[in-house]
Amino acid sequence: MTNMEFVKIKGGSFILDQNDCETIFTPEDLTDEQIMMHDMTRDFVINELIPYEEQLEKLDYELTKKLLRKAAKLGLLGVDVPEQFGGLGLDKVTSNLISEVLAKTSSFIYSIGTQTGIGSLPIVYFGTKEQKEKYLPAIVTGEKFCAYCLTEPSSGSDALSSKSTAVLSDDKKHYVLNGSKVFITNGGFADLYIVYAKVDGKYFSAFIVERDMAGFTIGPEEKKMGLKASSTCSLFFENVKVPVENLLGEVGKGHLIAFNILNLGRLKLPTNCLGTAKEALELSIKYANSRKQFNTPISQFPLIAKKFAEMNINIFALETMVYRIAGLLENTLHGLDHSKEEIRNEASMALAEYAIECSISKVFGTEVLDFVVDEGVQIHGGYGFIQEYKIERMYRDSRITRIFEGTNEINRLLIPGTFIKKAMKENLSLFEVSTMDESQIDHVLDFESHLESNAKNIFRFVAHLALEEYKTNLEKEQEVMANLADLLIQIYAMGGVLLRTKKMILNQGKESTENAIQMTQVFVNNAFSKIEAAATDILATILEGDELENHLNKLKDFTKGKPLNTTKLKRKIANRVVNVERYLV
Repeated sequence: MTNMEFVKIKGGSFILDQNDCETIFTPEDLTDEQIMMHDMTRDFVINELIPYEEQLEKLDYELTKKLLRKAAKLGLLGVDVPEQFGGLGLDKVTSNLISEVLAKTSSFIYSIGTQTGIGSLPIVYFGTKEQKEKYLPAIVTGEKFCAYCLTEPSSGSDALSSKSTAVLSDDKKHYVLNGSKVFITNGGFADLYIVYAKVDGKYFSAFIVERDMAGFTIGPEEKKMGLKASSTCSLFFENVKVPVENLLGEVGKGHLIAFNILNLGRLKLPTNCLGTAKEALELSIKYANSRKQFNTPISQFPLIAKKFAEMNINIFALETMVYRIAGLLENTLHGLDHSKEEIRNEASMALAEYAIECSISKVFGTEVLDFVVDEGVQIHGGYGFIQEYKIERMYRDSRITRIFEGTNEINRLLIPGTFIKKAMKENLSLFEVSTMDESQIDHVLDFESHLESNAKNIFRFVAHLALEEYKTNLEKEQEVMANLADLLIQIYAMGGVLLRTKKMILNQGKESTENAIQMTQVFVNNAFSKIEAAATDILATILEGDELENHLNKLKDFTKGKPLNTTKLKRKIANRVVNVERYLV
């Protein structure tokens, strides 16, 4: 179903390589088959899910399960499951595309997302053939529902400090599981639970626990700020006997499952954010076009129009990012033989390859969504605070996205930490400054490409300085690490939109890509300002006096350039978006 035959790219290499635009997968590359899956999912959402939104918000287990089974009949629960185990075995781009469309269902997306993602993928990639044959067909048909159980009352981001234990019985036939889990999506109605515990209190491991196992109990539903349509419960295990054949992977290797599956979750989540952000933009434009003040639709006021331009530009960058990473993951996961035991190691290596990019997308995507829904409420004015308007619910639902799948703070520590370790391990020339001949800046987007090149040099400059200053203690300097993360996030985002837009120009010409060109110009220039600010903060944290002044002057060598009239460009972008009343590339 995919036409992706790109050069395989090393994870994290975006800071070093000047990738050709043909190496990036973009939404413009979607095949007819992928678009068909998009349209089928969209019709399902409109006809089968949207009519039940209000009822779903009251958390009706039976309705949720009924709708999940309807999705199963279309194959939507088996998108990521290999055909030999009853699924469709589709590529990661199509899987992402479906997740984006399903996001229009508000928090029901997390019920179906857990079923098709973190709840079942541990079995897909790390289960034995027997486990796959036993559980996956039932998951695909909606006969069984699943949940992912990692977080505990005393361990959230620090998952490996889990207090849950599993002890092998004397007859070696089962593990005796004790402990508890909190904030478990689908917890109230699931049949199968991927549970993490320490064997003998030491070896972090994963197990498949079934609902009817003696000693397993489910707590009441949490009363949440948002995600009202999603089940969230605590789970309790008191001497639960889990058959040894339900050990997932190997004893002591549970962290490989937990963190690599979270990498996939960290891509699916911003994909969900993308779908929600597009809908929030559309709702806000339609409201602003119909709402008049001083006899004028408020969409015509420059400060409101500016919001639409900025929302659209950020969505464009996010859309570029999630499909770029989906293409990378498909290239590295494609062809895995799910019938072989060795797939565990192969899958683990493949999923870990783009851990940096997945964390970047998680942080960027969730913060784009928060920006978009916040602006959406502002555009709606007082009505944005009223439950009758969907933007109110979207605003509440969005807040959790910066917390689960690893808080954005934790991911901001992971991004530079993982990057530096990877660079050192693979002997990447992390601190080799590159140059771009400024005399060649005479074509569209050449100046933005120059900014991207300088942004990479800025990262190398300050990262080298930070490593020299703190050495192995750098990870303890969390403020510096967060700024380094923000540099990498903005560099990855700006690089993506540049590659995508250059590819569009190559295939469609300049005239038909004017909106994308202008969005890219605005985004890259704004991103570069954020990069300059973060780099300045790092220098001010590490240095002082004359040494600080000298390094700030060096930084200025990378930040020279005339400011761009972004106001003019945003007005043009806003005018187009307001006219079509939806997200526009």
